[in-house]
Amino acid sequence: MFPSFTKTTQVAAAGILAATLFAPAAQAETFELHGASQFDETHSYTRLMRKFESLTRLYYTGPHKIKFVMHLNSELGLEKDYVAYMNQGISVDYAVASPSHMSTFSKLATLLDPPMLYRDAGHWSRVLDSDAIQPIVDDIAKRADILLLGYGGGGVRHLIVNKPVSNMNEIKQVPIRVMGAPIQTQMFSAFGMAPTVIAYSEVYNAIQTGVIDAAENEAAGIQQMKFYEVGPNISLTGHAITVRPLGFSGKTMRRLPEDLQAAIRQAGKDAGTFGRVVEITEGNDVMAKMEKEGKLKTVNFTERQKLIDAAKPILINYFKKLDAEAMYNAIQAVK
Repeated sequence: MFPSFTKTTQVAAAGILAATLFAPAAQAETFELHGASQFDETHSYTRLMRKFESLTRLYYTGPHKIKFVMHLNSELGLEKDYVAYMNQGISVDYAVASPSHMSTFSKLATLLDPPMLYRDAGHWSRVLDSDAIQPIVDDIAKRADILLLGYGGGGVRHLIVNKPVSNMNEIKQVPIRVMGAPIQTQMFSAFGMAPTVIAYSEVYNAIQTGVIDAAENEAAGIQQMKFYEVGPNISLTGHAITVRPLGFSGKTMRRLPEDLQAAIRQAGKDAGTFGRVVEITEGNDVMAKMEKEGKLKTVNFTERQKLIDAAKPILINYFKKLDAEAMYNAIQAVK
């Protein structure tokens, strides 16, 4: 009995070994991820996404391959389209987009960067690195199925005026173009100005023809749209600092292996920090360069605290209407 048992065991072992040797190895997959930008490779948003791609490759050590495809210069539409695509899990897997475009799904999205929310650039950056805005992140994930991986932006917005203004009295009743969100009209009215909603593409002509005397934007927009030609006096109010999240489709994320998901999340966070540093530092350089070239003149606004005081009740009421007063207090408590 024993010899036959040994022979049988040997045959079985040989069969197992053969099956192991000739079994097909687990195939490594290639995950193709699509990004989108309204701009070219030089823009800070595109550079943020390129950093995200390179960091993902660096952080991911698994067996699979990652292929990134970037669609530049509005090839796939505008930011509002990217948000819709990420929500649906088609065409665009990741993109930098203004929070206003996410407000279609989540009303809380507009609370990321209303005017005068942040005391200064340091406060803005610390808030974005804190948990104070987590309710916004959670609401966007729930309602839009878009994950906010990190935060770019950093454009400091100032007044663009056809005459020098440096205090509250000088901006009183000055006609200014504002964006369509109601909070914008309320805020600039509280400043004592006379806001009117005008399409962005029409701002230049509106100042040139006297329909308005002022607008507001950051250095990159002033340069790109040549607003300095019609509004050469830039009053340094610093009334808003932009937040531009790097969004990632929740539907896409759930299709990826867990180790790649972890790499993507960390890469997005770090790329956001990179993007903020790029935009806020380069914005200062762009403004200084335009002034040195004689294209514009910067004017110090001497009563910024009065802008803050005027804005506070508007902001509190705005957050309160969205049941987010606790979040406003948490943002202001960040030191």
